[in-house]
Amino acid sequence: MVSAPRKNILIAGCGDVGCRLGLRLVGEGHTVWGLRRRPEALPAELRPLAADLSDPETLRDLPPALDVVVYTTAADGHADEAYRRAYVTGVDHLLNVLEARPDPPKRFLFASSTGVYGQTDGSWVDESSPVEPRSFTGRRVLEGEERCRAGTIPSVSLRLGGIYGPGRTRLIERVASGAATCPAGEPVFTNRIHSDDAAGALAHLTALADPEPVYLGVDAEPADLCEVSRFLARRLGVAPPETVPRDPSYRRGGSKRCSSRRLQSSGFSFRYPTYREGYAALISELRPGTG
Repeated sequence: MVSAPRKNILIAGCGDVGCRLGLRLVGEGHTVWGLRRRPEALPAELRPLAADLSDPETLRDLPPALDVVVYTTAADGHADEAYRRAYVTGVDHLLNVLEARPDPPKRFLFASSTGVYGQTDGSWVDESSPVEPRSFTGRRVLEGEERCRAGTIPSVSLRLGGIYGPGRTRLIERVASGAATCPAGEPVFTNRIHSDDAAGALAHLTALADPEPVYLGVDAEPADLCEVSRFLARRLGVAPPETVPRDPSYRRGGSKRCSSRRLQSSGFSFRYPTYREGYAALISELRPGTG
């Protein structure tokens, strides 16, 4: 068997998912740099690169001969300007530098979000569905996608659903404490992906020979939020969430069923294909003997 060629890969905004991705890629034999403002906390296996995506002057000394750049930056606050910095300004600054190089990367992979969709009626959504974000968060992420597509470097956007995993246990904590509730009425469909699978999907797309421009990064089963919360309650051995009247503003986050069929058809396999496997494993890690 002929091994895949080793690549030089830069992960820009190398946070939790970026570090998981980097460790996976290093394990496959690639050379990986992690770019962040304070790279001291990066795993030792990653090559640290101190830079600020909002300051283009700090991006002048990027590693040479990069094959792939993966953009996994997250906003540092829940405000329009924070999202603009992360998903619009940062993308533009980095691409401007990369596009001006005599040896630009062969691929720019952008960690996007299912927030670019505005559907709230429980309908199925895929890569061909209209993108009409209802909030500034989705609009800024979509602007980042559009900048990638308009550039001269071939780009791929992975629209990730809600990421959960180690360090991302808010729903578990709410159910365990009794703070979680279930809105009465029709289901509110949610879409999620375990952080290990988010990193795995990004790694898969760095190596895919002829990728599509957009993929949905969600697990194989959209699920009603109440269904997920009740499952967690059973696993945790606590009372199920109370059913309460639906707040008219509850659907602002949307109720849609995102399909990852394109990603799976490209050859990607989930470690945690549904919330059941993912949350059961996570609860077992958090509370041995419980999950």
